[in-house]
Amino acid sequence: MPHSTVADSLGMIADELQDVVSALRQSDPAPFESALALLGEADRVFVHGAGRSGLALRSTAMRLMHLGLEVHVVGEVTTPAIRRGDLLLVASGSGATAGIVQAARTAADVGARVLAVSTTDSSPLSEIADTTVVIPAATKTDRSGTASAQYAGSLFEQSVALVGDALFHTLWQRSGHSADDLWPRHANLE
Repeated sequence: MPHSTVADSLGMIADELQDVVSALRQSDPAPFESALALLGEADRVFVHGAGRSGLALRSTAMRLMHLGLEVHVVGEVTTPAIRRGDLLLVASGSGATAGIVQAARTAADVGARVLAVSTTDSSPLSEIADTTVVIPAATKTDRSGTASAQYAGSLFEQSVALVGDALFHTLWQRSGHSADDLWPRHANLE
């Protein structure tokens, strides 16, 4: 059924996101616990994703910085070389995006760990990753409307942002720090 109003579209998007959240809440918690451990153990965290997936990860990078982690966005001019002890957090719906897979391979080759967020754990990216968090959503090339009525990988990209916030929130709650403790790291040059 067409969604002819913004309210209709909002309802459809909210319903799809709720389905993803419900599926993730019922899934094996091991990938999430592994993701939390990788983030907690990393000397530095590098985030990388193409297009909207990359934008979603940038918001996760900001929140991880608020926790006190040293975080870099791949492609920024001040991003240093990745090294052993670091973590590369990447998102690719297909798990086959060439630039993301190559970055993961480079990170693994120097001894860094790789945490992937994808729609599949059977991909070139997942073969390299130490842990893959699988989001039950359509990839950008799935135009069947079966997994999502939204365009391209919208549901995946929205879910990347939600999962990033959930990882941050869990790390924050486990840290015992208050919101006031994190606040001094918030941008003040706005």
